[in-house]
Amino acid sequence: MKTLGIDFGLKRVGLALTDPAGSMAFPHKTIERVERHGQSGRDALFAELVDIVAQEGVELIVVGWPAPPDGIDSMTARQATNFAASMARRVTVPVLLMDETLSSSEALDDLRAAGVKQAKRKAILDQQAAVRILQSYIAAPDAARPVERKY
Repeated sequence: MKTLGIDFGLKRVGLALTDPAGSMAFPHKTIERVERHGQSGRDALFAELVDIVAQEGVELIVVGWPAPPDGIDSMTARQATNFAASMARRVTVPVLLMDETLSSSEALDDLRAAGVKQAKRKAILDQQAAVRILQSYIAAPDAARPVERKY
Protein backbone atom coordinates (compact mmCIF):
# COMPACT_ATOMS: atom_id res chain seq x y z
CA MET A 1 0.00 0.00 0.00
CA LYS A 2 1.61 3.26 -1.12
CA THR A 3 1.72 5.63 1.83
CA LEU A 4 2.49 9.33 2.11
CA GLY A 5 4.26 10.45 5.28
CA ILE A 6 3.94 14.08 6.32
CA ASP A 7 6.15 15.98 8.74
CA PHE A 8 3.90 18.99 9.40
CA GLY A 9 5.44 22.36 10.15
CA LEU A 10 4.27 25.96 10.11
CA LYS A 11 7.00 27.01 7.64
CA ARG A 12 7.85 23.77 5.83
CA VAL A 13 6.13 20.44 5.32
CA GLY A 14 8.31 17.42 4.66
CA LEU A 15 7.02 14.54 2.57
CA ALA A 16 8.09 10.94 2.15
CA LEU A 17 6.58 8.08 0.16
CA THR A 18 6.76 4.35 0.52
CA ASP A 19 7.34 1.93 -2.28
CA PRO A 20 4.11 0.43 -3.72
CA ALA A 21 4.30 -2.48 -1.24
CA GLY A 22 4.51 -0.03 1.66
CA SER A 23 7.64 -1.64 3.09
CA MET A 24 10.32 1.07 2.55
CA ALA A 25 10.19 4.86 2.93
CA PHE A 26 11.93 7.40 0.72
CA PRO A 27 12.20 11.21 0.90
CA HIS A 28 9.93 12.93 -1.62
CA LYS A 29 9.98 16.72 -1.25
CA THR A 30 9.67 19.70 1.05
CA ILE A 31 6.86 22.18 0.54
CA GLU A 32 7.45 25.76 1.67
CA ARG A 33 4.26 27.26 3.06
CA VAL A 34 4.04 30.42 0.97
CA GLU A 35 1.35 32.12 -1.08
CA ARG A 36 1.22 30.78 -4.65
CA HIS A 37 -0.89 31.75 -7.63
CA GLY A 38 -3.09 33.98 -5.51
CA GLN A 39 -3.74 31.20 -2.98
CA SER A 40 -2.91 31.54 0.70
CA GLY A 41 -0.02 29.41 1.94
CA ARG A 42 -2.53 27.02 3.55
CA ASP A 43 -4.68 26.66 0.42
CA ALA A 44 -1.62 26.23 -1.82
CA LEU A 45 -0.24 23.58 0.54
CA PHE A 46 -3.43 21.53 0.52
CA ALA A 47 -3.82 21.87 -3.26
CA GLU A 48 -0.29 20.55 -3.77
CA LEU A 49 -0.82 17.69 -1.30
CA VAL A 50 -4.08 16.64 -2.96
CA ASP A 51 -2.28 16.64 -6.34
CA ILE A 52 0.54 14.47 -4.93
CA VAL A 53 -1.97 11.98 -3.49
CA ALA A 54 -3.62 11.65 -6.91
CA GLN A 55 -0.43 11.62 -9.02
CA GLU A 56 1.44 9.14 -6.82
CA GLY A 57 -1.48 6.77 -6.25
CA VAL A 58 -1.32 7.25 -2.47
CA GLU A 59 -3.62 4.89 -0.56
CA LEU A 60 -2.88 6.05 3.00
CA ILE A 61 -1.56 9.23 4.65
CA VAL A 62 0.40 9.23 7.92
CA VAL A 63 0.86 12.59 9.61
CA GLY A 64 3.48 13.05 12.30
CA TRP A 65 2.01 14.06 15.64
CA PRO A 66 3.98 15.00 18.76
CA ALA A 67 2.23 12.72 21.25
CA PRO A 68 1.95 14.44 24.61
CA PRO A 69 3.74 12.47 27.34
CA ASP A 70 1.40 13.79 30.02
CA GLY A 71 -1.81 13.30 28.04
CA ILE A 72 -2.34 17.04 27.47
CA ASP A 73 -1.97 18.18 23.86
CA SER A 74 0.58 20.90 23.22
CA MET A 75 -0.10 23.70 20.74
CA THR A 76 2.02 21.81 18.18
CA ALA A 77 0.04 18.60 18.74
CA ARG A 78 -3.26 20.46 18.25
CA GLN A 79 -1.92 22.08 15.07
CA ALA A 80 -0.85 18.69 13.67
CA THR A 81 -4.24 17.19 14.59
CA ASN A 82 -6.11 20.08 12.91
CA PHE A 83 -3.89 19.79 9.84
CA ALA A 84 -4.58 16.03 9.61
CA ALA A 85 -8.34 16.62 9.97
CA SER A 86 -8.22 19.25 7.21
CA MET A 87 -6.32 16.81 5.02
CA ALA A 88 -8.87 14.07 5.72
CA ARG A 89 -11.67 16.36 4.47
CA ARG A 90 -9.85 16.85 1.17
CA VAL A 91 -8.96 13.26 0.24
CA THR A 92 -10.76 9.94 0.14
CA VAL A 93 -7.86 7.88 1.53
CA PRO A 94 -7.49 7.20 5.27
CA VAL A 95 -5.44 9.67 7.29
CA LEU A 96 -3.64 8.54 10.44
CA LEU A 97 -1.68 10.28 13.18
CA MET A 98 1.64 8.71 14.19
CA ASP A 99 3.80 9.72 17.11
CA GLU A 100 6.72 11.70 15.73
CA THR A 101 8.55 12.29 19.00
CA LEU A 102 12.24 12.79 18.21
CA SER A 103 11.75 12.29 14.46
CA SER A 104 13.41 15.61 13.59
CA SER A 105 16.37 15.12 15.91
CA GLU A 106 16.84 11.54 14.70
CA ALA A 107 16.56 12.75 11.10
CA LEU A 108 19.25 15.34 11.78
CA ASP A 109 21.47 12.61 13.25
CA ASP A 110 20.87 10.51 10.12
CA LEU A 111 21.89 13.38 7.85
CA ARG A 112 25.02 14.13 9.86
CA ALA A 113 25.99 10.45 9.84
CA ALA A 114 25.50 10.37 6.07
CA GLY A 115 27.89 13.30 5.71
CA VAL A 116 25.31 15.76 4.37
CA LYS A 117 26.75 19.28 4.52
CA GLN A 118 25.09 21.68 6.95
CA ALA A 119 24.00 24.01 4.14
CA LYS A 120 21.95 21.24 2.51
CA ARG A 121 20.52 19.74 5.72
CA LYS A 122 17.85 22.41 6.18
CA ALA A 123 16.44 21.73 2.72
CA ILE A 124 16.02 18.00 3.32
CA LEU A 125 15.59 17.72 7.10
CA ASP A 126 11.78 17.77 6.92
CA GLN A 127 11.77 15.07 4.24
CA GLN A 128 14.02 12.90 6.38
CA ALA A 129 11.73 13.46 9.38
CA ALA A 130 8.81 12.30 7.20
CA VAL A 131 10.83 9.18 6.34
CA ARG A 132 11.27 8.55 10.09
CA ILE A 133 7.52 8.94 10.63
CA LEU A 134 6.81 6.41 7.87
CA GLN A 135 9.42 3.99 9.22
CA SER A 136 7.74 4.18 12.64
CA TYR A 137 4.38 3.43 11.01
CA ILE A 138 5.78 0.52 8.97
CA ALA A 139 7.30 -0.97 12.14
CA ALA A 140 4.18 -0.51 14.29
CA PRO A 141 1.03 0.28 12.27
CA ASP A 142 -1.23 -0.41 15.24
CA ALA A 143 0.37 2.53 17.09
CA ALA A 144 -1.20 5.02 14.65
CA ARG A 145 -4.53 6.57 15.43
CA PRO A 146 -7.19 7.38 12.81
CA VAL A 147 -8.29 10.92 12.07
CA GLU A 148 -12.01 11.57 12.11
CA ARG A 149 -13.50 13.11 9.01
CA LYS A 150 -15.45 16.12 10.31
CA TYR A 151 -17.37 18.08 7.69
